[in-house]
Amino acid sequence: MTTAFDPLSLAGLPLNSRIVMSPMTRSRAYGPGQAPTEATAVYYAQRATAGLIVSEGIQPSVVGQGYPSTPGLHSDAQVEAWRRVTDAVHEKGGVIFAQLMHTGRIGHPSLLSDGLISVAPSAVAADTKVFTAEGLQPCVTPKELTPTEIEQTIADFVSAARNAIAAGFDGVEIHGANGYLIQQFLSDNANVRTDEWGGTTQGRIRFGVEVAKAVTDAIGSHRVGFRISPGNPFNDIVESDLPGLYGELLTALSPLGLAYVHLMEGPDRELTLQLRKQWQGTFILNPFTHPNPTGLDALGLVEDGTTDAVSFGALFISNPDLPRRLQQGGPFATPDPATFYGGDERGYTDYPTLD
Repeated sequence: MTTAFDPLSLAGLPLNSRIVMSPMTRSRAYGPGQAPTEATAVYYAQRATAGLIVSEGIQPSVVGQGYPSTPGLHSDAQVEAWRRVTDAVHEKGGVIFAQLMHTGRIGHPSLLSDGLISVAPSAVAADTKVFTAEGLQPCVTPKELTPTEIEQTIADFVSAARNAIAAGFDGVEIHGANGYLIQQFLSDNANVRTDEWGGTTQGRIRFGVEVAKAVTDAIGSHRVGFRISPGNPFNDIVESDLPGLYGELLTALSPLGLAYVHLMEGPDRELTLQLRKQWQGTFILNPFTHPNPTGLDALGLVEDGTTDAVSFGALFISNPDLPRRLQQGGPFATPDPATFYGGDERGYTDYPTLD
């Protein structure tokens, strides 16, 4: 029987276990130019016993930023700062992927420079608020991306992926979840386009697929993962026909030979099992465990074949040595939600989770 503590070959990259540290927004890029600090290196190195670390969301461009003090991968200074982080993780024997997260319409002009405003598939404001230096502010109506700007945004993902490899990351995870830009293209309410980038299911999945194709062409499919969260209403997302929409998405991604798909689960386990069966590559599951953080029970999902690996979020914040504690059955320090900040740790309503 395979367990979560057994090694896993991730497209040829050896992992010491099937326990994954989920991406979690930390908002600690206090330095100039949204670059990670020494504290970031310490934070990830402390958690290097995870089989795989997926970093906090990293914006691939200036306009891709949606929260204060989140880091980027679009400047030389950012690359150099991230190299210190990846070196610290590798010195501890860890493996780390950079999550590339363009927040799309989730953001505010006060977070951006040079008069920029957030961009999205359509000029439809999200009915939610975001954190700014002045406190919570409602999202503004974003600029609708033109076809030329869509192609440039794809190029921004490619440039950030190349920068990630130059910074020493072992790979990248494309963030197609949690109501950010790629899921905005997938959704019914954020994407009201009628051109080839919207309308039909094929149109809605096109942006995410084209990003994945371009990134795999640039750095190799063995270095690329893709995260999804079917039906997640976070950040004012509405999606219909989840089996059809996400089935088509995985069908289109399958020929690329990605390192993995990382599914952030909603309450529908049957949908998870359908997508798990359809995806022939490595499958990482962040299980639905509301109202509690993912814990010991999730280890059984590897043993029964529901997933190849399982990701943990909140418990990794309060327990840096989480794999050891899981193997021993505890004890676990209790996460304090009051210390969380940003997109992946708060804001859920009927689809709540801490990771």
